[in-house]
Amino acid sequence: MAEKTKEKEYTVEEKLKSLYELQTLHSEIDRIKTLRGELPLEVKDLEDEVAGLETRIEKFQENISASRKDINSYNEEIQVSKNKIERYKAQLDEVRNNHEFDKLNKEIEFQDLSIQALQKKIREANNAITRRTEEMEQCRENLEDRQKMLVEKKAELNDIVAETKQDEEKLREKVKAVEAVVEPRLLQAFKRIRKNARNGLAVVYVQRNACGGCFNRIPPQRQLDIKMHKKIIVCEYCGRIMVDPKLAGIED
Repeated sequence: MAEKTKEKEYTVEEKLKSLYELQTLHSEIDRIKTLRGELPLEVKDLEDEVAGLETRIEKFQENISASRKDINSYNEEIQVSKNKIERYKAQLDEVRNNHEFDKLNKEIEFQDLSIQALQKKIREANNAITRRTEEMEQCRENLEDRQKMLVEKKAELNDIVAETKQDEEKLREKVKAVEAVVEPRLLQAFKRIRKNARNGLAVVYVQRNACGGCFNRIPPQRQLDIKMHKKIIVCEYCGRIMVDPKLAGIED
């Protein structure tokens, strides 16, 4: 019966070397991202702004269209009132008593007031159309400006990405290879520390008797423990994993 393949057990020193290599690779990827600067965020902001302006323009168009429909409706109502007034005036010549005369005059007066109210609504609707048209034209100018900026920023970002893409892909392949040999518990801890670290450093080496991440002084005994590679030691101040300069390939 075939024996089960045993997973290789790594020494603490080997684990620390893998973690430091992983940190070095991620730091290089971070450097590439820094080359791109704020461009990805600027592109995203411009895309959001363009989408917002397009939505505003659509809203203006809907409001203008609704106002024009209202104006058409008001004009139709005015014409109905005018027709009634003509009919009432024609009936005035045929009245038989003062009661009918007064009643027709009141109807004419009511229709006149209705026409005045509708004409006021038409003026308000036209003013709203003028105001919204001006705002919409301003939005269109802003949209055109932002679209040009977006094209320029995207082109700039694409050029930088094209220059660094191959290097980044190679680094990410190396990251996968190193992660494959780091035990899950350590890898999870590494990612957690790196995520919380301001500069993305989860593994640092001792510099001038201090932590290379937060620069707090490390006691001599703790420095000796770090050099012994007997266990994984984290900074008691910032929580970063610490290695000695020799392991990091740095001359002490």
